[in-house]
Amino acid sequence: MDNKILNLSRILKSERKAIKEIEPLMFEIRRSIKINDQKFYNMLIAVTEAVNNAIVHGNRCDPDKSVNIAVQGFKEYVIITIEDEGNGFDPESVADPRAPENLMKEHGRGVFLIKQLSEFSEFNPTAKGTKITMKFLTD
Repeated sequence: MDNKILNLSRILKSERKAIKEIEPLMFEIRRSIKINDQKFYNMLIAVTEAVNNAIVHGNRCDPDKSVNIAVQGFKEYVIITIEDEGNGFDPESVADPRAPENLMKEHGRGVFLIKQLSEFSEFNPTAKGTKITMKFLTD
């Protein structure tokens, strides 16, 4: 049975400058849970992408809306959820950034990176917006 080591949450305003709060949060997680370097940096990139998408695409940078982050840490894995207050989207409709016609586009890599860098990711509509759940192994 898994024993929870860490339980954190943060509420960010939907402003681009809120992204700077992700790195200290991630290092707080790392201080509590031993995480392999590669797994840690994969987690940092995926969470940053998810929060950026929630702020920019979900909440449209509306400072009256929030992005909620919840972290549950265990010895062998970490589960991170990001919730926005946007209109939702279909992650399967996001174009593949590796397709030749999309290589030079400035947007469209976030969902791909989240899926590639986490062991598990799920995108669900909620009553208030979209909830992304990501699971990362620690080793």
